[in-house]
Amino acid sequence: MTTPKILVAYYSTYGTNHAVADEAARAAREAGAEVRLRRFAETAPEAVVNTQDAWKDQLAAHSDIPDLSHDDLDWADGYFFSMPTRYGNVPSQVRSFIDTCGPIWQEGKLANKVVTATTSAGNAHGGQEATILSFYTTIMHWGSLIVAPGYTDPAVGEAGGNPYGTSIKAGAFDDAGRAAVAHQSRRLTEFATRLVATA
Repeated sequence: MTTPKILVAYYSTYGTNHAVADEAARAAREAGAEVRLRRFAETAPEAVVNTQDAWKDQLAAHSDIPDLSHDDLDWADGYFFSMPTRYGNVPSQVRSFIDTCGPIWQEGKLANKVVTATTSAGNAHGGQEATILSFYTTIMHWGSLIVAPGYTDPAVGEAGGNPYGTSIKAGAFDDAGRAAVAHQSRRLTEFATRLVATA
């Protein structure tokens, strides 16, 4: 059986989505996937980042993780994306990268991949659902296939019940959140495996 290739890509300002991505990568590997862990490049000016110690510390904490590239998107059979919400949408760092993907999209290199997404915000009504749903609009333009968690496991409800993708309170990635993320990652890997098997 061919091993599915899963890309886990994240943007993290203070560390929550970095932790989510680590858990997603762990679960995908455990489910039998070959995994690449990548981060969206930081595009905020250094002078802005340096105004907040937590932001500056997080940037240093994942400096060994490669920036996401078009090659990573081409390589993978499935994508697990994790990012915080910004006013009910994805951060500019994520959007900046997505907006460079026109050439590989036109070549059909983003079509027929399986995709899932998670997010975080400072409170339960901080735009989590809107962020994931707006991001999935891009995925539909790509011709990729959305693999939302739905209510396919009790872990989804125990982590807050977001059927579009796990949503975490910033700074509060607990055991319930880890279980939901692991389920979502395994589900993505399962569908990637099916996709590879029929290719």
